[in-house]
Amino acid sequence: MPAVVSRRPSPIAWLIAPALLLFILFFVLPFAVMVAMSFFSSNPIGNPHAVVTTRHYQRFIEDNAGIFHDALWETLRIGLVTTVASLLIGYPLAHWMARMQSRLGHALALMAVITPLLTGIVVRTFAWMTILQDKGVINTTLISWGLIHKPLPLMYNEFGTVVALVHIYVPFMVLTLIGVIGRIDERFEQAARSLGAGRLRAFAEVTLPLSLPGILAGSLLVFALSISAYVTPSLMGGTNVLTLPMLIAQQVGTSFNPGFAGALGVILLAVSLVIVVAYNRILTRLSGEQGLA
Repeated sequence: MPAVVSRRPSPIAWLIAPALLLFILFFVLPFAVMVAMSFFSSNPIGNPHAVVTTRHYQRFIEDNAGIFHDALWETLRIGLVTTVASLLIGYPLAHWMARMQSRLGHALALMAVITPLLTGIVVRTFAWMTILQDKGVINTTLISWGLIHKPLPLMYNEFGTVVALVHIYVPFMVLTLIGVIGRIDERFEQAARSLGAGRLRAFAEVTLPLSLPGILAGSLLVFALSISAYVTPSLMGGTNVLTLPMLIAQQVGTSFNPGFAGALGVILLAVSLVIVVAYNRILTRLSGEQGLA
């Protein structure tokens, strides 16, 4: 008889198991419940007579008032603007920090970037409310100087929402880019400049293409956080800004319609995945073209 060989789990499997269990419990399972709820006419736990239906998705598609479509578009627009603004602000800062020679200066700059993360999102949002509101620091100062006669509309709109979101999520962009830019050898830029390229051209044709993976990772991270934000758009946008996370919260907490809330969550995730895949392909193609050049 052939000997029976007992296969024991490898040490790596034991190390991966806790992370895999957490991933299943806190991501896969909630998402599966959300998808299942979106196909039931009501909560199947409280109502055993609930039937499988697609009416929640039909309600979104056949939105005559356009409220749901506007909320989706506003969510994506705020996410895209926040991502672009975070990239424009975070990339120069990350490049400067990655090329910094002084270890003390780098440590201080890194501390300045990380310190806001130690403060809660609600606290930072309230800080921006005191700055941007009608009687806030900016409007009060401008009125006292005689530059304006009435407060500027800096809050309860998309502008104030984007400003607060950019401040909250720029550190994620910077921390993602620092690691990528720091691994780019400075001698590549020096070689390009020795061949006659100026500082700007050397950056555009050498450093920027090599840092595209960091741009992709940072952009996707900030975009995902922005479109899923709830507290900041609620406080900074007020009743003038309606995003899909706010609409989902209303459906769960006010309308008691978890099925439609689940459908909205699935739609937001599906649209976001389409944008992410398209963005990934565009940057990959640009990176390949730069490599061929």
